[in-house]
Amino acid sequence: MTDDYKYMNMKKYIITLLYILISLSANSQQSFDFDNIRSHPRLLLTSGEEKAIHKAIENNESLALVHKRIMDVCVQTLNEDPVTRVMEGKRLLAKSRIALKRIYYLSYAYRMTGESKYAKRAEEEMLAVCRFTDWNPSHFLDVGEMTMGLAIGYDWLYHYLSEDTKIKVREAIEEKAFLAAENKKHAWFYNTSNNWNSVCNSGLIYGALAIYDESPEIAKEIIAKGMLTNPKSMNSYGPDGGYPEGFGYWGYGTSFQVMLIAGLQSALGTDMGLSCFPGFMQSAKFMQYMTAPSGQSFCFSDTSLKVESNMMMFWFAQKSRDLSLLWLEKEYIANKKTIFAEDRLLPCLMIFTAYMDINQIKAPDRKTWFNRGETPVFIYRGGWESTNDTYLGVKGGSPKTPHAHMDAGSFIYERAGVRWAMDLGAQSYITLESKGVDLWNMSQNGQRWDVFRLNNKSHNTLTINNERHLVDSYAPITKFYESDEMKGAEVDLSTTFANSVSKAIRNVYVDKDDNLTVTDNITTKNIDTNVMWVMVTPAEAKITGNNSIILTKDGKRMLLKVTSSESINMKIWSNTPSNDYDAPNPGTIRVGFEANIKNPKETLLKVELVLLED
Repeated sequence: MTDDYKYMNMKKYIITLLYILISLSANSQQSFDFDNIRSHPRLLLTSGEEKAIHKAIENNESLALVHKRIMDVCVQTLNEDPVTRVMEGKRLLAKSRIALKRIYYLSYAYRMTGESKYAKRAEEEMLAVCRFTDWNPSHFLDVGEMTMGLAIGYDWLYHYLSEDTKIKVREAIEEKAFLAAENKKHAWFYNTSNNWNSVCNSGLIYGALAIYDESPEIAKEIIAKGMLTNPKSMNSYGPDGGYPEGFGYWGYGTSFQVMLIAGLQSALGTDMGLSCFPGFMQSAKFMQYMTAPSGQSFCFSDTSLKVESNMMMFWFAQKSRDLSLLWLEKEYIANKKTIFAEDRLLPCLMIFTAYMDINQIKAPDRKTWFNRGETPVFIYRGGWESTNDTYLGVKGGSPKTPHAHMDAGSFIYERAGVRWAMDLGAQSYITLESKGVDLWNMSQNGQRWDVFRLNNKSHNTLTINNERHLVDSYAPITKFYESDEMKGAEVDLSTTFANSVSKAIRNVYVDKDDNLTVTDNITTKNIDTNVMWVMVTPAEAKITGNNSIILTKDGKRMLLKVTSSESINMKIWSNTPSNDYDAPNPGTIRVGFEANIKNPKETLLKVELVLLED
């Protein structure tokens, strides 16, 4: 591990430790006031607040559409059988998510309409999962989501449910969630900083808040342990809002983190400072800039190209009083076909917008974003109005980050409505695990890096001497540029290639006309060095000279031109993988070149992408 990375991790550890110590000290003076815990319903939507949602629906057509979507699902669910305990590989997660969605939606429908048919069907779902032998604690996400569903149903339907049902639900939560969390082998999420911490702690604390009146001592223990360990997850957002696991996992981990914070605030009147943790509130801006004008995401790490609306942005907008955070979301919720990330939590959107006037949303006032942290990122967005606006995303970081790829130094580039430089995105875990791939072995020689979409050769970065990027490396963004003449970032890739070169500095930027330049300044060691420069693209490509390629897409043309003192060999590579477990990559290729550098020297490789006017 590099000295920079060790220093950064040590600094984060110290900040987290200090935060926990300060929190513990503060809590010794001011702990949760459990004597004044709200009566049921206490989670998210307290008694009487349905009126505000009804008013919001009346005043906004988009919110009326979202409400109708929830109600339509509920009507359909009335005629469906309750979920059954069927595993999918090592996971029960799909079933937990179905149960959570049904119970949450149906409970919402009951509270909004008062019609008992919705409460009755939710009760059936709750009893069905209570009868499961367990909620698959070996994959504790399954337990976390299942517990949250039962907690919301127990709390929101408290005055409807029979005493027998309430006893069964409490017993299931205590046995299948709280007792299961005492197994250290299964409850490793307490010691991690990734999305597991947020999801599992959130589910357990919801369970504790729901059944507090009947089981106060065990509920206090669950809440105390969650509040002690959850800051490890909150630390991921520091120092300034970047989320190391990328767009998709922000949607997952942060959704449940918001659920946790909002649940504590509604039930106990405080989140004990969780929402004030460095970088957390700023991370909504990170999320906003992860969507490009094309409507696709900057899909680094295990993230899909597809962008989905995230209802938790409405919570951030409400809490920060910044409606510009909803500039993209307002278009999503107006579309009947919009896909919502973590859609099982969709009633949250109605709750968080109840007291906001979302008719007053304005565009963001900035076009650039930069964050430091485990995965430093720079974004330039040419505007917020048109799909033809330019977009440049540049990232550093390390393969060691949870869900990371070997993609330090990679970039995304859109121009004139075309994504010329792209990332292939994630491959379904189940498709790999079902074929025996050791996907979570992230060591240098781990099989994870044999997967085509995860290794460096399939990303918009360098490969040197045909070797993998070093797992124990960290590529910081050392400069970023925000002037009219130059928007972009410098990434120090020296530790990424420490076995092969003495120095590797990459600069990626657009000029005043939004043409792209990528320079790589490489100082080689006393060995012959092969450099492979790759850009993944959905365009058609044709080599047109010793140093140029013409890219064509949607009637537009882009010239890729290389300048180098070294001899180069222009290349077009297929994206058809050789392993039977790899996903296909239709409609994409890789373009670039290889350079062979003799003797130790400093070499500059310069690539320009210039839009050709017809």
